[in-house]
Order: sequence, then structure tokens, then C-alpha cells
Amino acid sequence: MLLSRIIYGEKADMKGKDVEIRSVYSYSKKRVDNGLFFCLDGRRLNGEDFIEEAEKFGAAAAVCERMPERKTGLTIVIVPDVRSAYAVFCSRFYSEPEKRLKIIGVVGTNGKTSTTRITEYILSEAGYKVGVIGTEGSFMAGEEYAPRSLTTPDPEELYPILKRFADDGATHVVMEVSAHAIELKKTEPIFFETLIFTNCTEDHLDYFSDLESYKNVKKSIFLKKKSKYYVIGTDDDCGLEIALELLKKGADGVKTYGIFRPSDVFAAIVTESVDKTSFVLNYFDELFNVKTRLLGTFNVYNCLAAVTCACLEGVKPEVAADALRTVPPVKGRMQLVSSYRGAQIFVDYAHTPDGLEKSLLYLRKVTKGSLFALFGCGGNRDVFKRPLMGKTAGDIADFVILTSDNPRFEDQMKIISDVEAGLKESTLDYVVIKDRKAAISYAISQLEKGDSLLIAGKGAEDYQEVMGVKHDFCDELVVREITGENI
Repeated sequence: MLLSRIIYGEKADMKGKDVEIRSVYSYSKKRVDNGLFFCLDGRRLNGEDFIEEAEKFGAAAAVCERMPERKTGLTIVIVPDVRSAYAVFCSRFYSEPEKRLKIIGVVGTNGKTSTTRITEYILSEAGYKVGVIGTEGSFMAGEEYAPRSLTTPDPEELYPILKRFADDGATHVVMEVSAHAIELKKTEPIFFETLIFTNCTEDHLDYFSDLESYKNVKKSIFLKKKSKYYVIGTDDDCGLEIALELLKKGADGVKTYGIFRPSDVFAAIVTESVDKTSFVLNYFDELFNVKTRLLGTFNVYNCLAAVTCACLEGVKPEVAADALRTVPPVKGRMQLVSSYRGAQIFVDYAHTPDGLEKSLLYLRKVTKGSLFALFGCGGNRDVFKRPLMGKTAGDIADFVILTSDNPRFEDQMKIISDVEAGLKESTLDYVVIKDRKAAISYAISQLEKGDSLLIAGKGAEDYQEVMGVKHDFCDELVVREITGENI
């Protein structure tokens, strides 16, 4: 595609000859043929410093916010905002696939993966062909379209995935939209069919300076009016703010869901057990009794969001309610993976203070014996949440096993020590076992009839990242290896 066609209609000034572009990318060492290189600024590095390297490896043109100081033979495209151009030009290069799809974006700290999968299931049961993009990768009709990478892929990966979905006949795509993706404008060209808001709790404060900044980024995608419909969880304070601001601005298509605050779609008489959750679904005064294998009140919220969204797409409420009765558990999200000596073992992705609290409070309700919590915190990530998670676990669980998560490039014992500082504030009933497999083995050895064990933090991940190397590791498979039992 000619460069002039990619940048047509945008605020872009082309310096140099028009060239044929065969790839779009942002990593200067990538070997390409006539590539369009985006000079993205990071926190420490300036993309313009890598133009010579990009040219060496096959770039034909580069997108910058100013003319490079160093002389280059590349055609230069000057734009006001490279991040925005990165998304828009990648979309254009792949023939704007988002315009052929109804795209549903799910925004929130917790619940994004479960909500996307429940929404996809309901829509699929109603006869739609639906793609999914998120933490666990990209899928459609059980086929993997792209492996796990970022929660929201970078534009050079996102738009070819959308194109493939569109080419293969998808009607809808349900995708997780992270706060990082919003900040970095990855979805800039997309006008969403529906934006769903789940909640906003503490996370990623290593990247966002404080909780208020993090919250404002999440709010921003809703307040830009880049969606036809808005499905907002208003039991969450941030969600209530979003809904009120949208209504104040006169936005159409705002629908709310919740349990405790007045809302358009809500649940009542929620009953939790170790293998199912029951509730009465009130969809605009139509009532449905629902029993689902999705566990915990937090999953009731995810169900409410999914039902509201699906019904906006024309799915009948009774069809959506029936789908909730058969939707399979989401892998790695409060997943019952084994029963051992009469005890229940769960794997969950809970990796924030709020997520861990909600998971443990659910298990506290349904556990007849002792409640064990096993978790760690990721390295090179938000250090502020570590002691909070420690205290949360100590406050709710009867016994805590502290271990490693994905230490990445941090010292594993330093991470554990940070968590332990908060844990000591609430309990001394804990043990530290750095090796995660050994920790799981120890925790299982302590279980008796009626006990529950929550293995938190990694969910469905199939690796453990240590010093830049991803080693094969899956909590569920480790549990099954140790117990010899499957659910």
C-alpha cells in the first residue's frame, strides 16, 4: 500500500517521496521489507534515536512528531501524536477492519476476562459469530487466532487480528481494553458498539502515578463518547461517576447494572455454594431464576454486564438467562481444579488487593473447615499493592503460604518480604516457601476434609517468568500432578 494512502486525511506532513509500504511496526531491530517504522517515545527512550537502525533493517519510512536531527534516507511523516498515528495507520494498513465488526470493549481492573468470555458465550448461543481478544489470547469458535501477549495487543498486532476475524465472518468481537491501552491510544480508530465498565480498584500504580490518575484514564474512554452503548457497573464508585457524567452530557444508550445500588439490570437473592451460584436476574423488570457454575458474587456482576450487553445486541433476555445456566467456568478464574481428601482446591487469577479479598471472602462463606491462601506478587510491577495483599490474606484466611509469582527481574525474596510486611499486621499464621511448586505441595499436604485452598495470582498462565525466561508452569497442572485427581 502506498504511504500516501495510509496517511490520507490525517494531520500528517510527508517529507520525501511516496513509497510502497509492506509492513507497519515499532521495533527497530525487526527485519522488514519496505516497512513503516513508528518512532514511539517511551519513559526512558526516544524512538527517533532508532531511525538509523530501522533503516538498516529495511524501513522505507518513519513516523515522527518532528524532523529527526540525524540525516536519514527514509521518507519522514510528521504527525502531532505518534501514539495516535500508530493505531490509525495500522488500522488503515489493514483496511480498517474495525468498521466491519461490532466491537465490544470491556474496561476495568478486575473481571475483564470473565466478562468477555461470558459475553462471547451468550452471543454465540444466540447465533452470532464472535471473536475474543484478551489476557488469554485471541480466539474464535475455539480456534486460537493469536497467542497470549498483552491484555490489549499493540496496534501492529491488534488490527491484523481484527482483519482476520472480519475476513472469517465474525459479526462481533469482545475485547479487553486495559488502562495501558487507553493511555497509549491503541484503540484510537475504534468506535465501539458497546463499552462495558466493571470496576476500578488499586493496580498498576508502578505505571500510573496514583489511583486517581489510574481511575481518570479508565474514565476517559467512556467520556469521549466513542461508543453506541455504555454498560456501567454502578455499585463501583468510579462506575457511578462515569454513568452520572455520561447522563449529564446527554449520552444515549447508557445502561447500568448492579446488586446494591438502583440500576437498570440487577441481581437479587444471591446464594453462593462451593460449586454453583444462584440468583434472581431482573432485566428491566423481567425476572429469571439463574443457577450458574460461575462461582462467587463477583461473577454475578460479570453475568449482569454480559447479559445487558448481549440484550442490547438483540438477544432475548430469556436466551441470555438460559446461556448463564450452561456457560462453562472460565479457566483460571475461581476454577475448582481438584477435590482432595474432602477439601476443595481453587485456582484464581486474583492479583490485586480487591480481587484477592473478593475471592477469599467467597471461599470464607462456603468453606466448612479451614481456609488456606497461597499467593505471591509479580516482580517489576506495582510495589504498593504488595503489603495490602498480604494484610488482606491475613485478615481473611486461616493460614497463608507466601511464595513466588512471576518475579521477572526482581529478587524473589525481596518481593515476598514486601508482602510479608502487610501480612504480619494481621496474622502470624503463615509460612514462606519461595519455590511455587513446593509451596503448592506443602499447602495440599495440610488440607483436611472441609478445607479450601485458594491458589491465587497466576490463574490460567502456563509459565513462570524468572530473569526474562519463561519456564513452563501451570498451577492447575501442578495441583493435578500432586493430587492425582481431576474435576
